[in-house]
Amino acid sequence: MSGYEVEHNISTKEEKPEHPPRRPDLSTFFSTLELVDTSDPQTHHNVHATPQPENMAAAFRLLANAFEMMGGRAAGEQEGTEAGHSDLLEQMIETLRQNADNPPAELQGVPDSFIDELDRVPRKKLTEDHVCAICHNPHTSDEHPLVVALPCKGRHWFDIECITPWLKMQPTCPLDRETVYRKKQPPPPVEDSEEEYDDMYA
Repeated sequence: MSGYEVEHNISTKEEKPEHPPRRPDLSTFFSTLELVDTSDPQTHHNVHATPQPENMAAAFRLLANAFEMMGGRAAGEQEGTEAGHSDLLEQMIETLRQNADNPPAELQGVPDSFIDELDRVPRKKLTEDHVCAICHNPHTSDEHPLVVALPCKGRHWFDIECITPWLKMQPTCPLDRETVYRKKQPPPPVEDSEEEYDDMYA
């Protein structure tokens, strides 16, 4: 190393991060999600807008690929991963791939307000035995864990970074497939019940 490199703290060797990222980068998925989430008034002004099928398929495919990558990392890092966990991730990936092949007409996922209101699990309740069913890592391995409990019968816990993309596409708990959110149906159009004006009426 030259004096310049030492003086400016420059390393010529490629430094590997101490810990590889726990989750794949989902920035492309969330960019695509903005195209299909027609319920967001900030990005879509037409209340009758419907997403393009190719964008909807791309969003499902991107999330399936990310979960596939996450499953590969978990298997490589933790040889003792429970079979049930990998089965769950495979089922989630299969569901996403089926939706990519036959995309729904509109996004079925939950709004951001629903995710914001999910019950947070206090850190003092978390132990090393509590593992996120999606990324397979103990909740406590995050420096600042943010774990949420879904309003399903099992009150299942997930890292918020893992469950958010799934909930944006599917309003169900991945473990028991229970629907945790139902969109409110728009009210029926009000019929004009006023009688026609009769100028002969006296």
